[in-house]
Amino acid sequence: MAALHKLTAIKVKTAPPGKYSDGNGLWLHKRADGGSQWFLRVVVHGRRREMGLGALQNVDLREARTSAARWRAVARQGKDPIKERERLRREDMKADNTLQSVAEAAFEARKAELKNDGKSSRWFSPLELHVLPKLGKMPVEDIDQLDIKNTLAPIWHTKAETAKKAMNRLGIVIKHGAAMGLNVDIQATEKARALLGKSRHKPEHVPAMPWGDVPTFYESLSDGTVTQLCLRLVILTAVRSTEARHMNLSEIEGDTWIIPSYRMKTGKEYRVPLSAEAKRVVEAAKLLARDGFLFPGVRKGVISDATMSKYMKTCGLEARPHGFRSSFRTWCAEATDVSRDVAETALAHVTGGKVERSYRRTDFLEQRSVLMERWAAHVTGQNARVLKLERRANAD
Repeated sequence: MAALHKLTAIKVKTAPPGKYSDGNGLWLHKRADGGSQWFLRVVVHGRRREMGLGALQNVDLREARTSAARWRAVARQGKDPIKERERLRREDMKADNTLQSVAEAAFEARKAELKNDGKSSRWFSPLELHVLPKLGKMPVEDIDQLDIKNTLAPIWHTKAETAKKAMNRLGIVIKHGAAMGLNVDIQATEKARALLGKSRHKPEHVPAMPWGDVPTFYESLSDGTVTQLCLRLVILTAVRSTEARHMNLSEIEGDTWIIPSYRMKTGKEYRVPLSAEAKRVVEAAKLLARDGFLFPGVRKGVISDATMSKYMKTCGLEARPHGFRSSFRTWCAEATDVSRDVAETALAHVTGGKVERSYRRTDFLEQRSVLMERWAAHVTGQNARVLKLERRANAD
């Protein structure tokens, strides 16, 4: 019979680098770099397995012997102790299977594919605001379609887009729970959709200015303030207002404005061709820049979207800054012969299927440069009929 308990506490502490047997498969490995680990050698179904039992600094000799005895007993039952330990770990994870914990785990697993590693929290916020306050403490295995239906019913018809996002995120979390080995109802969200029915909410599009009226409004933006200059750039480039408001001098390379991926809705870097008029706006904005930002706020940061919207409202307009993207796109369709792909790319929209995009590796920069010059010419009243907005005098 093989000798047991060959090691002593003193030898464990003072032994030089090397591997030392305590008997019956328990070993201590002392490395030259000062680290030391316990490991157990067992044979299961004719196959030798080496199982780590922890570092010496965390596991003393007595604890290592107790742990080794436990896993040797498992091996005698014909089970792989390493796989059995993993199974028990999964069981422990199931003990903390609240929706809150599983949602956080799902979010962590998806961060790499989210914009800016999910730091903006937009992915998680629909759950955090509308689901977790009611269901967060429930075991995810106990959640059914009725729970989901009752949770989202208050916003299903009034905040349809938010409710849709919350439902989608919840479906992803439940699937993550299934991947963890939890006994969840993977179809719970689809069943909840059936119970909630079709949303009665009618989406309200951001009010847009008819493209024929844009030159008149553009001409009125002549005071050279941060608000008016930013509105001019939004109109000329057809970018989203958040992309324009955060424009930085470091992003401008010659005639091109390169918006970094973390600021784009698509999560991909985007090149914007600057027309001659757009470059004039940029030059004017440089005089007001702070910390590299061309459109700074009054006290700190950058100008807000609410500031530009408020300005347009003060002008008596229903249209809002984001609507100029629609103005531009309608102009492309009605007043030009530009292709759909070029027009959509000018709005940083993704076109075509996945396979098509894998072969079409262009952002049509040269064609968009020509298009944006034509748009600038229209906006500044150089090549299009400008529809004047005149108030009729009341008849006497």
